[in-house]
Formats: sequence, C-alpha cells, structure tokens
Amino acid sequence: MREYLVTLLISAALCYLITPFVRAQAIRFGAVAQIRGRDIHTTPTARWGGVAMWLAMSVTFMIVNHLPLVGKSFGHEAQGIFLAATTIVLLGMADDRFQLDALTKLTGQVFVAGILLMYGIQILWLPINGVITLPPSIGQLVTVLIVVITINAVNFIDGMDGLAAGIVAIAGVAFFAFAYLLAVDYGFSRAGAPSLITAVLVGVCIGFLPHNAYPARIFMGDSGSMLLGLLLASAAITLTGQVDPNAISAESSGPTLLPLLLPFAVLAVPLADLVLAVLRRVKAGRSPFAPDNEHLHHRLMSAGNSQLKTSFILYMWTATIAFPVTVLAFAKWWVALLSALFLISITLLMSHKSKVDV
Repeated sequence: MREYLVTLLISAALCYLITPFVRAQAIRFGAVAQIRGRDIHTTPTARWGGVAMWLAMSVTFMIVNHLPLVGKSFGHEAQGIFLAATTIVLLGMADDRFQLDALTKLTGQVFVAGILLMYGIQILWLPINGVITLPPSIGQLVTVLIVVITINAVNFIDGMDGLAAGIVAIAGVAFFAFAYLLAVDYGFSRAGAPSLITAVLVGVCIGFLPHNAYPARIFMGDSGSMLLGLLLASAAITLTGQVDPNAISAESSGPTLLPLLLPFAVLAVPLADLVLAVLRRVKAGRSPFAPDNEHLHHRLMSAGNSQLKTSFILYMWTATIAFPVTVLAFAKWWVALLSALFLISITLLMSHKSKVDV
C-alpha cells in the first residue's frame, strides 16, 4: 500500500508542476477553448490538460518502475495500456486544436480499444447464471463497447471547471480500494496493473485539479477526458482477467460481479448524463453527438447553484454510489447501507435547494 501511495503522490506532484508549462504551449499552438453559446466559461481558456496528465503518468512510470512491489506491475498489460493511452492523447490533442468530427473521434476510440485487444486486454467471462466464458469475438466486442462507453461518459461530464477531474478521482479511489482489497482478501497478486493504473489515475487528477478548479486556468480537453476514461476502463478490464471467478465462492459473488459493475457504478453520474443526453437529442430529431447546454451540471446551475456547489453536489452523488458498492463486496450489507445513508444525507443537505428536472 505504501508504494502505491508514493506512486499517487509522485504523479500528483508531477502533474501539478507540469501543467503550467503545458498551458503555455497550448496557448502558443492555439489549443484554446473559445467562448460558445453553450459554454459556462467566460474567457478563452487553454486546453491540452491531458498532455500534462500523460507526461506526469509517463515520468511516474519511469520513477516507480524500480520499486520492489509496484515494479512488478509493469508487464505486458501495462505496456499495452500505456501505448493505448499515448494514442488516445494524440487523438485528443488533435481534437483540442482542430475540432475533429464525432465520427473521426469514435473511429479513433475503437482503434485504441483494438490496441488493448492486441495486448490481450479483454473481457474473458461474464457472471451470467454463474460464469459464462465468452467466445473471443464476443469478448472483444464487449471490451470495445466498455472502452468506448467509458471514454464518452467521462467526456460528456467534462463541461465545468474541475468536474470531470474530481469525479474520476473519486471513481479511481473507489476502484483502487476494490482492487487492493480483493487482492488482500483472496490472495491475488497485489502488484497488478489495475492497482498501478488507478493509483496514477487518482494522482494526475489531484495534481490537475488546482489548475482546473473554478476559475479554471486550463481545461483537460478531449486529450484529458478520453485519457481518464481509457485508464479507468483499462483498469476494470484488466482486473477481470486477474480474477478467477471459480476461486470465489457463490456466497461471495460480489467480488466476482464488481470488476465489471464497479466502473459503471463509479461513473453512474456521467453515464446517466450520457444516456439522458442521447435520449434528449434523438427525441428532438438531432444527432446524439450534437452538443447542447442541458447536461446535469447545466441544470444544477440553472437551479441557482454556483459552479463550486454544483461540482460538490455531483462529487457527492458519485461518492454516494461508488463507495457503498465497494464496501458491499467485502463487508456486511448493513455496513454498506449505513455508509450509503451517511453519504446520501450529506448529498441531500447540499442539494435540497436544487430542483433538477432530468
């Protein structure tokens, strides 16, 4: 645990220090978000925050590669995730600068999922009526869907200062706790790619937040949101490959189910926003990819909340779902229920004045 905490702190410090340099380069090369009708920000703001995250991640990998425990996490899977992450950041950089069309970005996301498949990172089984081993073609399709959905869920929620970075940080903490506790309780290797990736993921989010929180001096852009979505999806898919579902008893089915369900639980808020946006746009006869200003954060702000309060409410909604689900895998149901009630009470206390019609 100590080495993963060190990894998190190193990635956070590096991202914090690197971001101002990346911001200057984004302005120099014209990767700047101008003011549009649906935007919340009121001044042109640099993008390319994902480049700072990628640089921090890369340097962190080089530094911690020699640690006794974490160093064992650098295997074939970690190499594949790093290559996929590099590719998605390059795609995001191009979009942040030149505003690529939706089909081009979707094609790039599928290509990146293909890189993971080339490195053997894919869904092998599903917990349906016990355990079903998937044919390779079906497993590959499910893997691509999980990657694309997770990337776009994070991308959709990235519409307000500090929102996506904070939500993904909370998601990463929940997922790291699950992966580490699973290894401790069931004797799996603690030196795995999921623990490494989520520790770095949380670190870069924490390091980026001081620059991205309201009022933001830099946006993560698609280079950042797609990177964070890819890392979270990759950690989840890799974890399923490390878990032998037959080694976990039927009485403890939670740890078998959660590697697949937890990413959707921790990203419940952005996934809900994604689904509602698609339904809303299709109902109005528009493209599902057509932008608008009716996302959850827009509606919370329309109810009279400041940007900071809106972010905090959405952070709490995320934590209210993510942490009790994680607790449920390892503790009695009533412990998870109590944690959920505690978080719900705080969330309701903060949002009782916010009436949002979704």
